[in-house]
Amino acid sequence: MKRLVFLKYYFSFLLMFGMFVSGFSQIANDSIVEITGKIIDSKTNDPLVFADLLVSNSNMATISNTEGNYLLKLPSDYINRSISITYLGYAEKKIPISTIISNSTISLDPTFTPLDEVNISRPKSAEILVRLMLERKEENYIESGLEMTGFYRETIKKRRQNASLSEAVVSIYKQPNSTNRQDAVEVIKVRKTTNYSKLDTLAFKLQGGPFNNLYVDIMKYPQYIFNKDNLIHYDFSFDSSTIINDQLVYVVNFKQKPELQIPLYYGKLYIESNNYALTSAIYSLNVENQDMASELFVKRKPRRVKVYPVEANYRVNYRSSNGKWYYSYSNILLTFKVNWKGRLFNNQYTLNSEMAITNWNYADERYSRPENKSGILKPSSILIDEASGFLDTEFWGQYNIIEPEKSIESAIKKIQKQLDKS
Repeated sequence: MKRLVFLKYYFSFLLMFGMFVSGFSQIANDSIVEITGKIIDSKTNDPLVFADLLVSNSNMATISNTEGNYLLKLPSDYINRSISITYLGYAEKKIPISTIISNSTISLDPTFTPLDEVNISRPKSAEILVRLMLERKEENYIESGLEMTGFYRETIKKRRQNASLSEAVVSIYKQPNSTNRQDAVEVIKVRKTTNYSKLDTLAFKLQGGPFNNLYVDIMKYPQYIFNKDNLIHYDFSFDSSTIINDQLVYVVNFKQKPELQIPLYYGKLYIESNNYALTSAIYSLNVENQDMASELFVKRKPRRVKVYPVEANYRVNYRSSNGKWYYSYSNILLTFKVNWKGRLFNNQYTLNSEMAITNWNYADERYSRPENKSGILKPSSILIDEASGFLDTEFWGQYNIIEPEKSIESAIKKIQKQLDKS
């Protein structure tokens, strides 16, 4: 069963520190234009979370945060281009960059699914559709090696208090879905600070960092959730269809069969109707069996403490380019209860990590791993503490990042004050 779970969040009684130090890549100080604002529903004014923003005639992109806010840094000569904004269930919108230079709110219009089209074209069963999705991954996804630039953010909270904040710009050497070669990650720039006193004597050891989010890529790593061989463990059913990029998308519900006791997954798959490509997935691990769910995450702990997950939620999004899809975003949210024997109250920890692809290029046909092997992050490594980066307000330079939420902005300000005092 352990091979079914890809997240390498481990608990350890000993504090463990990263062995990885990255060399920083420098970017030329060309003039840039910053586009900021918010994506909302045109009817309700509600923020649209994880909306895609893609610059025309390029692979530069970003995503709106959980408050609907976005930030996009572009070379100044892109001013005459446009931005496409897409969101599941909404009509795509294209806007000239020159019209949204200052803080701009962009509204998207909900779309409605033509029921007659759904009934005529979809496969007879939801399981058949999922099998077609898995079988056609080589046809539907970019099969060349890709060199991607991504932004990674990871937070650990003890109840509502921030205990750790990590952010990094990474280069991802993405292998084709048809190969068994693992993706490689190189850290370009990183900043991290951890308040170990808030973690008590129990330290969270997060192995791999960005690798955990890469493993949420179902089409590259189907073995970690389901593949054609273990679909028999799940029940599948159709939900109401939706639209993305003016294209009909089937929605499939899945959950483990009720007679199974082992923790498996449940959630929704969003599958494009023309070619049966997975456009996004939102799913969770069944943690009802506390003991078995705990075994999947907890590697080592003191005997007098019980650690178990109370929620484990995942999301992956894909983006299309010239009719082919590629990994663009993933999010992981884990909540654990830590119960020490003899203590009156439990502690609760929340771990959240996300990674967004902000640019990419085709790699050389012969490429398998980057040349600078000393700069490669191992899946067993831990991102090191580089707290000094929080003092620099221009730390990220021209790199695109996910716009921080208010809680993260507040955490960064507190970190800056603490560093100033020290």
